[in-house]
Amino acid sequence: MTAAAMAITHQLAGATPVGSAAVLQRYRRSVLPTFGVPKRVFVRGEGVHVWDADGDKYLDLLSGLAVTALGHAHPTILAAITSQIATLGHVSNFFATPAQVALAERLTAMVAAPGEAKVFFTSSGTEANEAAFKITRGTGRTKIISTEGAFHGRSLGALAITHNPKYRDPFAPLPGDVVFVPYGDPAALAAVVDDQTAAVVLEPIQGENGVVVPPADYLARARAICDAHGALLWIDEVQTGMGRTGSWLVHVDAGVRADIVTVAKGLGNGFPIGACLALDGAAGLLGPGSHGSTFGGNPVAAIAGLAVIAVIERDGLLQRAKELGELLVAEITALNHPMITGVRGRGLLRGITLAQPIAARVADAALDAGFIVNAPRPDVLRLAPPLIVTTDQLRGFVAALPALIDDRGHR
Repeated sequence: MTAAAMAITHQLAGATPVGSAAVLQRYRRSVLPTFGVPKRVFVRGEGVHVWDADGDKYLDLLSGLAVTALGHAHPTILAAITSQIATLGHVSNFFATPAQVALAERLTAMVAAPGEAKVFFTSSGTEANEAAFKITRGTGRTKIISTEGAFHGRSLGALAITHNPKYRDPFAPLPGDVVFVPYGDPAALAAVVDDQTAAVVLEPIQGENGVVVPPADYLARARAICDAHGALLWIDEVQTGMGRTGSWLVHVDAGVRADIVTVAKGLGNGFPIGACLALDGAAGLLGPGSHGSTFGGNPVAAIAGLAVIAVIERDGLLQRAKELGELLVAEITALNHPMITGVRGRGLLRGITLAQPIAARVADAALDAGFIVNAPRPDVLRLAPPLIVTTDQLRGFVAALPALIDDRGHR
């Protein structure tokens, strides 16, 4: 960012550059406390690094929860967004734009042949799942099967299919007729899916539950169970899709055809965008006036999505995610640390499992040492670094990990 641009940014933010303490004081006065107290105030990002308001530098191994797949301030994404917003920033969905249509074509081509899928654009993964929820109601059935440990968002519809009682209970009653079964267990799924089931919703890997990977044939067996009862198979790839796990979409790589697919996060590299894809008969379950989104599919978000896809293809980042993920597993395993019980996941979505519930403390120690990770479960550390991360950067974190676990990693 140029000096002039930084000056404008600070002016619009209502203050000259100040330290974290002053910003956090203003935060507490003006922002709802739904996220608690922020751990840092970040002011700049470049590549795989971010800097806080006190000048400290961090290696971002979380990518804003699997969002900035190409890192911060990526020149190609910046150029695409800047060029588009200088040309046309927004029109309502009474009208179409070339970028919107082009992105719809690219996304639908990932799941089906031309004409076999259609897309509804949103501004987030939660909104994409809300759209998917409404599609399932078009079947004339209301029963939805979700899984224990599932996370699909915090709005009421998405929350209804999210399992965690801590999130659900304060907002009950939620949109109903949702049944939860153990994740990764096709027999449990088969026992509850019947001819009154509208849809089964599954994550190919449960990210928020600690990067839980199901058996290899789980999605295929879920597909067969749905087919036997005329139910829709809804795959939530909000966290796993768009290259994060080494393929565009995990379920497609597994040879499974879904009826509904939701994506977001890495699609915009930080620009808010999500998409709900509907295939075959599901594509006809929402008609004119049945759903809407003011910002969904606006040309700037669409061009961001197109640019992300282009860069991932150009730079071979799908294969890179696979290779770096395998390297990460090998390097962490080679530590032979008694507190590390395993590394699970796929590509560059990884969970380090710990022998004791110390993950939150280790994540805090990592932050103090200049590494951004998080603890989705008490005994799991989650890594979701940008796909452009280098082997040396990953090795630097692995080398620091034993001290972080032993709480000797503070600056």
